[in-house]
Amino acid sequence: MFILGATSPGPSLAVVLRNTMIGGRARGLACAVGHGIGFGFYAISVVFGLVIIMENHPSVFTVMQIVGGLFLLYLGIEMMRAEEKEIILSEGKREGFIEGFFIAFLNPKIAVFMLAVLSSVLDPSMSNDTKWVIAAMGATIDTVWYVLVALLLSNSNILTKIQNNQKILNQITGLLMIGLAIWTAVRLAGF
Repeated sequence: MFILGATSPGPSLAVVLRNTMIGGRARGLACAVGHGIGFGFYAISVVFGLVIIMENHPSVFTVMQIVGGLFLLYLGIEMMRAEEKEIILSEGKREGFIEGFFIAFLNPKIAVFMLAVLSSVLDPSMSNDTKWVIAAMGATIDTVWYVLVALLLSNSNILTKIQNNQKILNQITGLLMIGLAIWTAVRLAGF
């Protein structure tokens, strides 16, 4: 299940693609690692008690969804506004890491996915060691997938094709992120 979640297209893939495109392999890899750590946050949280927190304090989860939706909206708008000339190679590994971390950390879809997947395998009688293994497995699979994506995309031929079509890719990615932000808002409104 972790593999299906990691490999499904969405804002995470778009952010890794964008960071690889503007910063090459190093920035793409930093973004992938940041995403893996953000994903790992959810894996650990769910394994060790996010379900309990959500049941006892649903407003905390609602705040996370609102912040996540706003972050997706911000990224979407920024991508839609980006001009082709703005894609100048930037070795901002730190920026790539931060974007990767926050797209995972603030993405309510990941929290819901983790709850859905792990609720079927978690057992209150599991040892803490087993829980750590499950959480580490999720974070590792996520990180490895996006590292592979960044490595593949940073191949000069593929990267050149992506950069030549980056205006279209930015528009599609921006629309996807804005759509996910709207979807989050609609779900929060209870429609």
